[in-house]
Amino acid sequence: MVIELYELVGRDDRRFSPYCWRTRMGLEHKGLDYKTIPVRFTDKDLIAFSGQGRIPVIKDGEMVVSDSWAIAEYLEQTYGDRPALFGGETGHGLAQFLNVWADRSLHSALIRLVIADILDHLDEADRDYFAESRTEWFGKPPREIQTRSEEDLKAFRQVVSMIRAALGDRQFLSGAAPAYGDYIVFGAFGWARSISDFPLLSEDDDVYAWRARMMDLFDGMAGKAVGYDV
Repeated sequence: MVIELYELVGRDDRRFSPYCWRTRMGLEHKGLDYKTIPVRFTDKDLIAFSGQGRIPVIKDGEMVVSDSWAIAEYLEQTYGDRPALFGGETGHGLAQFLNVWADRSLHSALIRLVIADILDHLDEADRDYFAESRTEWFGKPPREIQTRSEEDLKAFRQVVSMIRAALGDRQFLSGAAPAYGDYIVFGAFGWARSISDFPLLSEDDDVYAWRARMMDLFDGMAGKAVGYDV
């Protein structure tokens, strides 16, 4: 049976949800058959069956799961005979820490560099929804949030330095092979690449090389997605 993945899209098939990227990479890691159903901000009716209004959502037969972390746990428990996403209880705990860290630190720093670029890749109805909802969330419109000030750039570089230090001389954050912790962090870069041509990393950065390895995984699935070459 093919799993259905409902994921956020913009114009020209831009896949810009970091959480959907986590789920897509997790499905690929497990080697599961899936198909994607594109959902725009104003397509809430498409995921009404899930009983909530956010994505990603997966439908696996009669089973419906929303929230990227809950989906990862579901895939691990349901498809335990497939390659492990966490590598045991210890790996699960560390991945959960990364899940919180990415949401609160990595995403917060990245938002100030790329959030307004999302507006340029949405249809008119979604553009209005996004501008209004984010203005309500943050207290100012996206084009005022995205300052790219030296202070904001410094904050992002500090976050990247943590990733670099954690990576060390390994190929992946999880070691010799990628696991869900890598997919959590990569989700942010997959999001940025899809909607912004702002260069976040220099080519001589170890994190840049790690991101390139992530985009090459699964027959280059992420690298083939619509996005900017930055």
